[in-house]
Amino acid sequence: MKTFGGKVLFLDRSDINTDEIIPAKYLTEVKKEALGPHMLEDLKLDGFDPLGDKTQNASVIVTRANFGCGSSREHAPWALEVNGITLVIANNYARIFRQNMFNCGMLAIELGEDEIDTIFKMAALDVECSVDIDQKMLTFKSSGQTQTIPFTVAPFDEALVRAGGWVEYADQNL
Repeated sequence: MKTFGGKVLFLDRSDINTDEIIPAKYLTEVKKEALGPHMLEDLKLDGFDPLGDKTQNASVIVTRANFGCGSSREHAPWALEVNGITLVIANNYARIFRQNMFNCGMLAIELGEDEIDTIFKMAALDVECSVDIDQKMLTFKSSGQTQTIPFTVAPFDEALVRAGGWVEYADQNL
């Protein structure tokens, strides 16, 4: 199982598509590692720097609705994974992107709009997120502030995450 939690990168926008996560011009790459330097390079968001410290040191993304919309390529979760991002928290996801996250052994947690707004109130600070998969709890900490938020994950998706992804799950169970 991968490690989940760490520094949070806030992307305050809905409808971030797979071309913004990893531009289509890099889809000819056959190794995940080759995608790494190009993650989020085409994302247009006020104040966002794809090469900045907040991006480079993040292992969690908190964003708005419909994250991962666009094409159905696995390259988008791969670009996140190779950069150490194994957890994305959003209102909701494009269906195929969400399943590709779980297939890669990564967490795609859906929270309600009010919960996402609560987390975004901490965005001006350096925020750390920890995950307790057994208790289904997220904890966000920053400058003396702590927010604890429960989450749900379907049993099969949790099994994929615990195994490390679809291939590992199949090796263990089929």
